[in-house]
Amino acid sequence: MTSGHILLLIGAYFLLLLLISYFTGKNDSNADFFKAGKKSPWYLVAFGMVGTSLSGVTFISVPGWVEGAQFGYMQVVFGYLVGYFVIAYVLMPIYYRFNVTSIYEYLEQRFGIVSYKTGAFFFFISRVLGASFRLFLVAIVLQQFVFDAWGVPFEVTVVLSIVLIWIYTFKGGIRTIVWTDTLQTLFMLLAVGLSIYFITDKLSWSMGDFFASDELKAYQRIIFMDDFLARNHFIKSFIGGLFIAICMTGLDQDMMQKNLTCKSLKDAQKNMISFSIVLVFVNFIFLLLGALLFIYAAKFNIVTPLMDGSAKTDLLFPEIALNSGLGLTVAITFMLGLIAAAYSSADSALTALTTSFCIDFMNIEKRPATSQKKLRKQVHIGMSLLLVVVIIIFKYVLNRNAIDGLLTVATYTYGPLLGLFAFGIFTKHSIKDKYAWLIALIAVILIYGIAQIPSDYLGGYVVGYELLPLNGLLTFIGLWLIRNKKTTKPVSPS
Repeated sequence: MTSGHILLLIGAYFLLLLLISYFTGKNDSNADFFKAGKKSPWYLVAFGMVGTSLSGVTFISVPGWVEGAQFGYMQVVFGYLVGYFVIAYVLMPIYYRFNVTSIYEYLEQRFGIVSYKTGAFFFFISRVLGASFRLFLVAIVLQQFVFDAWGVPFEVTVVLSIVLIWIYTFKGGIRTIVWTDTLQTLFMLLAVGLSIYFITDKLSWSMGDFFASDELKAYQRIIFMDDFLARNHFIKSFIGGLFIAICMTGLDQDMMQKNLTCKSLKDAQKNMISFSIVLVFVNFIFLLLGALLFIYAAKFNIVTPLMDGSAKTDLLFPEIALNSGLGLTVAITFMLGLIAAAYSSADSALTALTTSFCIDFMNIEKRPATSQKKLRKQVHIGMSLLLVVVIIIFKYVLNRNAIDGLLTVATYTYGPLLGLFAFGIFTKHSIKDKYAWLIALIAVILIYGIAQIPSDYLGGYVVGYELLPLNGLLTFIGLWLIRNKKTTKPVSPS
């Protein structure tokens, strides 16, 4: 598949997205941009959320992680599953009861304006970094397999990617995202299924042969219980996954904004539960694909592509799909899947960042009605420019597998959100609100310091994703120290 063919495919794909945007964005109001009129069918939201949760990071980074971690990522996924149930039955009832547009408005009602701004700030940082991680992956693939051959700088590739997203989201907002995410999820799953089919066929295997093969057995270990000190121990991975799901979905405006477009709390809960179960199976399929990629690469002597002089397993899937002779069908479906996976999370992130900044920092709902729409569009442009800058920075500082990097960043940025919401939900205390930002900052600094301690100093213990709940705990303790003596009624999920 030539670089010209890839560009034509991308162009056709975005024309389809623009068509969806045209029909869903006819009512260019802030209410529809932020909440989609609260009329989204729950099953549509659930299916679209699969693509948003997986993103381009999962699409090429999870398969690339199999070589070093085997199927150990499933330990984290099992934690996700439990976390999604907590979201459905603890957090969602609160959001629907308070009828919030931004979920961080809850913190203002519970503690005060400083806590509210602190929570919104940490989401903002988290989502900028998370969206940039995801878009960085699709940008490096486009650069490696398309634009390098034409001498186009990486920076131009990034700008082009963001401009395309901005074009189809600037009017319809979350209403458009609900529908485009559904289409993008379909393309992504189709790409994975066809890739597995054609690779096994090239190996002269049936699916039964693949599952029974000795080659697969070398990669398929799921549970790691032999060394508690190791980073990938089951308990540490499971607990980390549990809190990552709660924070990166339940305390994340991006993911919750879609759920808040459902007609009722009951519909939103059906969406979350069905989505969580499907997600476990989909992640397992991605790991199967990863094992198959490395088996195929070993058999046909395919070398892992280099980036800046070092092997990058994130690029193995595109290398095999585009350059190993599997045929045009695999190449087309891979590119559609990659673009769909990357943009299904990036477009909703751009919309969520716009929503959060408008509601949480610009107080758009308190401004004159005549200026609200103009301000929203200006913020949308500003968020697009911010993503461009951060993605370009990543090219020069990112030196690890992208999915690992994404989850590691989450341990720092989502911890204060976890502590703030937990203290609000499970205690009766008010706090000295003006110190909330300081408590959150101290917790992040302490967690960063703990992460830098050499494992030799900890008896060989390697810290991992359990830093996230620890971060939340430190924030919780700090809030306890600044609590007021008088109590308020806790906000329970019932």
